[in-house]
Amino acid sequence: MSRPTVAQLRAFLALAEHLHFRDAAAALRMSQPALSGAVAALEETLNARLVERTTRRVLLTPAGERVARRAERVLGELDRLVEEVRAAGGPLVGPLRLGVIPTVAPYLLPVVLPRLAEEFPDLELTVHEEQTDAIIAELVAGRLDVVVFAPPSPVSGVTELTLYDEDFVLVAPRSYELPGVLPRTALNDLDVILLNEGHCLRDQALDVCRQVGARAAAATYATSLATLVQLVSGGLGVTLVPETALPVETRRAPGLEAHRFAAPAPYRRIGLGHRASSPRAAEFEALAAVVRNAVEDDSATDVRVRGRGE
Repeated sequence: MSRPTVAQLRAFLALAEHLHFRDAAAALRMSQPALSGAVAALEETLNARLVERTTRRVLLTPAGERVARRAERVLGELDRLVEEVRAAGGPLVGPLRLGVIPTVAPYLLPVVLPRLAEEFPDLELTVHEEQTDAIIAELVAGRLDVVVFAPPSPVSGVTELTLYDEDFVLVAPRSYELPGVLPRTALNDLDVILLNEGHCLRDQALDVCRQVGARAAAATYATSLATLVQLVSGGLGVTLVPETALPVETRRAPGLEAHRFAAPAPYRRIGLGHRASSPRAAEFEALAAVVRNAVEDDSATDVRVRGRGE
């Protein structure tokens, strides 16, 4: 009897999730014709029509809904099988799919990747950069093994390991002539500009503002920290920058001054997340330890990037 292949099931499950051939193909990093062919081959194998194609979107047939539910369980078990075998082969050996949020990736990866290559030469690492909701969804779906993000997780079933805490620093044009150390209430008199919606850093900055009754500027200006700091350099307001990003981003923008907050300074926590059901928990503890050590040893990292528990 002919049976579906893993590739066919993964293609169909992606289509069932996105209900759009182009988006499903992009999620799997394959061409749209290849995905369409895999779904068609699955329909032929099962001798059933699984999707209803319209001019704008895709709908699942009743048979397609049943196959999607079953495929998710089958692929989940296969992923767990692979994880168990890898865990038995030694710590951090073979493929590891890592997700990182954009406000961490450019600053942490250059510090951590050389250490990982040195300590785990047999690790085959791939990195996916995306906002928190997206990488957590990929993690839960089994398409990522572990993620670096700002806890807490928006969904349950994710184990979180603290990596480090880092202070927020106020970045303003030098012409503002603000004191070097600021009380949080200074935000009440400043126009704070933020990242677009969807970035957890935006939500964290808003929380800092709300704590002192300050309001952010009405317009949202940027999709990246780099652009945000450039806009501050252009005189459009001030912003809050996490400690690890400060050396990189302020070096690129002229006429800026960094102002630290009086204790207790606002901060964010960065953590490592993995599925609570993963058999590789011990490996991820080892990975978290490497990240912590790399951050603490990095000469470019300020002392206000605090280790776990400080």
